[in-house]
Amino acid sequence: MMETKPTARMEDYLESIIMLREGKEAVRVSQMSQALGVKMPSVTGALKKLSDEGLVEHQRYGRVQLTPDGEKVARDVFRRHEALRRFLEEILSVDADTAADDACKMEHVISPLTQKRLAKFIDFVLSRPNVHPYWLKMFERYVNYGEIPDECPEKCLEE
Repeated sequence: MMETKPTARMEDYLESIIMLREGKEAVRVSQMSQALGVKMPSVTGALKKLSDEGLVEHQRYGRVQLTPDGEKVARDVFRRHEALRRFLEEILSVDADTAADDACKMEHVISPLTQKRLAKFIDFVLSRPNVHPYWLKMFERYVNYGEIPDECPEKCLEE
C-alpha cells in the first residue's frame, strides 16, 4: 500500500488508466501518452514511481494494469472528477470542455466530505430528469442577464 498521498500528477496517471481501459484490464503506454499529452518517456517514468508505490503493474513494453490499491485510488479520483464535472456542467451550465478542465484541476484538492456532499447535491437536484427546478432556471437567468427575478424568493420557497 502506498505510504504517502499520491501527487496530483500521479492521480492523473491513475485516472487515465481507469478512463482508457474501457472494460479491459490493462492499457498501453502509448494510449496514456496520447491521452495525457505527454511524451512516452514521461509516462514510463511516472509508471515506475507508481509501480514502486504498489499502485500499478507494468513491465517494459507491456501493458499497464492497476493493482487493487491503484484501483481504489483511481476510482476515488474519477468519482471526484465526475462529481465536479457534473456540477460545473449540469448545474452551473459551464461548457463541457471548461467543466472537464476545471474538474481535473479541482479534483486534487477537494476534501472527501465535500466531494460526497457535492455528489449527493447533484443527484438530488437532477433526480427528476424531466423537471428543471425553478430556482435553477432563475439562477440561469441571473447568470445571463445579471438580475434576480422578483418572483424567485416566493416561487422558490413554494417548491
